[in-house]
Amino acid sequence: MPVLTEPPSMGDVLKYEVNPNYTREVITLLQGMPYPVGSVLGRITTNGKYKLATSGGSDGAQTASAVLLYAVDATLADAIGIVLVRGPAIVSRAELAYDGSVDDATKITAKLDQLTALGIIPRDGV
Repeated sequence: MPVLTEPPSMGDVLKYEVNPNYTREVITLLQGMPYPVGSVLGRITTNGKYKLATSGGSDGAQTASAVLLYAVDATLADAIGIVLVRGPAIVSRAELAYDGSVDDATKITAKLDQLTALGIIPRDGV
């Protein structure tokens, strides 16, 4: 019998939120890549678009400010996404996706602390 696998979904990332009308926003994702569900995003201050939160830089996206709830393909053009921007909310730490520059425990902890400041609490084993 074949084994069926399913890609990650919002339910794998989002474990609790107080009220979707309060915690979620519709945003524009910067063109250039497919964004997986659970992407930790930063907001570019000059144009208000979001991209993967980087570990450095000065465009504003170095600060984690959202978690993408549904996968979005923005390879060819800017795209709309639904994100978690404020809590109270709990997300699965294991399901979060980071920019390639967020490549060690210290940098990941910094991103998790930035999300926690927004009321988005990353938890293990949820």
